[in-house]
Amino acid sequence: MKCTQCKKLAIKNGKQANGKQRYYCKYCKTSFQSRYVYNAYQINVNKSICQYLKEGVGIRATSRLLNKSKTTVIRKIKLMASKTNIPIINEKHQYYELDEMRVVVGYKRKEAWITYAINRHTKKIINFIVGRRTKRNIAIITRSVLQLNPKMLFTDRLPTYKKLIPRKQHDTRKKNTTTIERHNLTLRTHLKRLTRKTICFSKTFEMLEAVLKLYFWGIFT
Repeated sequence: MKCTQCKKLAIKNGKQANGKQRYYCKYCKTSFQSRYVYNAYQINVNKSICQYLKEGVGIRATSRLLNKSKTTVIRKIKLMASKTNIPIINEKHQYYELDEMRVVVGYKRKEAWITYAINRHTKKIINFIVGRRTKRNIAIITRSVLQLNPKMLFTDRLPTYKKLIPRKQHDTRKKNTTTIERHNLTLRTHLKRLTRKTICFSKTFEMLEAVLKLYFWGIFT
């Protein structure tokens, strides 16, 4: 049987508990059935969920559009995020911008911060973390960028950065953070849960982190 992903030849790989034959592709490492009874496991469902997510569609709206339950959509987002890893970046001597974006999480509207770094020229996200705006969290992002031997890091005037970044590689002039500030606006536009002054928000830090991982690095399969 042909693989549903790469269209190459797949081999038989045991059976499901319900007796359905499973197949495995040695080329793209995909395991699948020839036909699914439960429609939530159709090949295009994951791709549709990610596309709706990037277009600012909420969880309930996605479940209505795909005719799937809300819990199924949430479960699949978390599953896809768990399989999404930080990409290996092999670049040196680049310019990076770092910033923190304030959001709210949970019904009590707890304050949280998305701290992340972006390559000024390629617009790729190097790393991010969700949580409080503490020295520990900011240090995690700063170290991941310093490992790339950057030419310069551009940040705002938060005192914490001065303690973590060598002076020769640090610039705090406001005009040099326009790229990441514009990206903050794009995030709030694309992800409904980040929009200011709205009833939309993430209920948990886990869900917020999962959505951001798919938005930044997700492979829509």
